Amino acid sequence: MPLSPVLLPEIASALRQNKPVVALESTIITHGMPYPRNVETAVRVENAVRENGAVPATIALVGGAIKVGLTPDEIDYLGRQGQRVHKTSRRDIGYVAARQLDGATTVAATMLIAHMAGIRIFATGGIGGVHRDAPNSFDISADLRELSQTPVAVVCAGAKSILDLPLTLEYLETAGVPVVGYQTTEFPAFFSRTSGLNLEMSAQTPAELSAILKNHWQLPHPSGIVIANPIPEAEALEYGKMESVIEKALEIATTRKISGKDLTPFLLAEIERQTDGASLRANIQLVLHNARLAAEIAGAFFS
Repeated sequence: MPLSPVLLPEIASALRQNKPVVALESTIITHGMPYPRNVETAVRVENAVRENGAVPATIALVGGAIKVGLTPDEIDYLGRQGQRVHKTSRRDIGYVAARQLDGATTVAATMLIAHMAGIRIFATGGIGGVHRDAPNSFDISADLRELSQTPVAVVCAGAKSILDLPLTLEYLETAGVPVVGYQTTEFPAFFSRTSGLNLEMSAQTPAELSAILKNHWQLPHPSGIVIANPIPEAEALEYGKMESVIEKALEIATTRKISGKDLTPFLLAEIERQTDGASLRANIQLVLHNARLAAEIAGAFFS
């Protein structure tokens, strides 16, 4: 039997009728924040998509089944399980399915499954990228490889600011992945609106973004597209201050020999501790902001 996604009836119907659908990842539920705030946030993000005219499709594996769209009970279940759920990238999908495990999908896995289901637009917080010690560790997120080969648009607040942002942009350029700033010519740094890194491509409206997607995806073997949507001004954290916090968190991780897939959750938790929760509040707001824009782009794409 082929490994096929199971779509909620609402999502399957929307796709058949060419109505806008927005994919959402599930690691934010299991690895992004504690229960019950994780579940509350997941519901708020789905509602933000609906309020802006699209159907939300949160993606995960439940008991080994690839789910495109989760019921409220499934979201609550994953939220209660938390980090006991297998963090699932592209490489893990077959294993998690074969073992009938629960899997929370990363950006890479969510992109792949969204593409399998026929969903073109995906909203997340921030993409993975090249880690700061990559010249020594070779730690480069699978998200970047997925962006190079899977034609899905990823609406995000840039890459996670714990990463090496200049090298992440270099990788994306080499891989032929467009990075388009929404109402900005500067690559956002997740918690912060600024990074000092200029973008060559920008758009002012969802309709302009939709036109870019449609034209790019007419190319042979098209890649994904990064739509860089800065966190709203009111919720943004100061770039220099956050860099100092991140450096301290990285020093602690090095001392404790934390690496691999455990590194990002540890760093985000440590940054939250050092900022007295301000980073988590910003994280929630930027995800909501991206969900709203993704819904508007999906609406323009299918209009």
